[in-house]
Amino acid sequence: MDFTPSEKATDLARKLNRFMREEVEPIEPEWHRQMAALNDPWQLLPIIPELKAKARAAGLWNLFLPDEALGQGLSNLDYAPLAERMGRSFIAPEIFNCNAPDTGNMEVLYHYGSEAQKAEWLKPLLGGEIRSAFCMTEPAVASSDATNMEATAVIDGDEVVLNGRKWWSTGIGHPDCRVVIFMGLTDPEADRHHRHSMVLVPLDTPGVKVERMLTAMGMLDAPYGHGEVSFSDVRLPASAVIAGPGRGFEIAQGRLGPGRIHHCMRLIGLAEHALSLACQRAMQRQAFGRPLAKLGGNAERIADARIAIEQARLLVLKAAWSLDNRGIVRSMSEVSQIKVAVPSMAQRVIDMAMQIHGGAGLSDDFPLAAAWTAARALRLADGPDEVHRGLVARFELARYRD
Repeated sequence: MDFTPSEKATDLARKLNRFMREEVEPIEPEWHRQMAALNDPWQLLPIIPELKAKARAAGLWNLFLPDEALGQGLSNLDYAPLAERMGRSFIAPEIFNCNAPDTGNMEVLYHYGSEAQKAEWLKPLLGGEIRSAFCMTEPAVASSDATNMEATAVIDGDEVVLNGRKWWSTGIGHPDCRVVIFMGLTDPEADRHHRHSMVLVPLDTPGVKVERMLTAMGMLDAPYGHGEVSFSDVRLPASAVIAGPGRGFEIAQGRLGPGRIHHCMRLIGLAEHALSLACQRAMQRQAFGRPLAKLGGNAERIADARIAIEQARLLVLKAAWSLDNRGIVRSMSEVSQIKVAVPSMAQRVIDMAMQIHGGAGLSDDFPLAAAWTAARALRLADGPDEVHRGLVARFELARYRD
């Protein structure tokens, strides 16, 4: 099991690091200040399209996609350190066109979309011209079990008719969001893994309404956001169904595998950023005549954070290697392992950094409160901890079935 990045990935990592240092990190504090001052936060500050153009010109674009013609042709293992570096920033993933949920939606279209669907939606998404959302979770059912979905996608002649309500539809607040992928019940009589379909829905289709934007721990996460969306007798051509009726669960499993690992890669970077801030604060601030680093067990906490990050990173690299070499079906346990381990690790490390910052750690003067919220949310997004622990246990116990 070799985790050595390819020569191409190493070169891209150097370019990405330089771009982050010179272009992204210097402007990010001002970006946060300007966003906080807006009466309407659901807009894109001009600096973002400018940096996107620079990133694309530098060849730092669609790094997540393994197709060399459309992306950089990187493996999951090669992409891991790049995603980690982007994860240290709240705005970097969008700048490099590697932001969720667009990456997952692009992978759905790449693997399952028709040529017409790719031309209409994949091409502008790959170009960073539009954004998208993923409408799967529902307020009325336990959506951790995807087969519970009650929203419907009924085939009616040469049309598909959508009804239902979705929430935690990430990205729906972005001003460039133009299309959503909707998961709905098509055939309740089919077996539980072939009842649902996924449908491409232009956001301006009659019957689609963003009911409200949700806060996560009091934060709006603008300009991306998480929305509650209603679908009332939404009629679309049957050609809007992705890969055909009844394949929604299959597509969801294929989409969420890489999506989960990308989230974990970025969270490693977020934890690294929090630890860096904690160390700087611990060395620069004094209390009772001593640096914070030498008070109250803080040195041990910093050491524990370093150990936890290194452990989590190795687990993520193993999962990435497994995806590359064994495929998603044979890597489900590894992906679920990191989905449990990494958000919890990041939450602990960020919490430690907040404690070292004192009251400042709770404020918007530092990115730690938002970082903690992101880590906490990812213990629920793409499947809660309990579901992933159950899957890991099932695979483990299967080894002893005889």
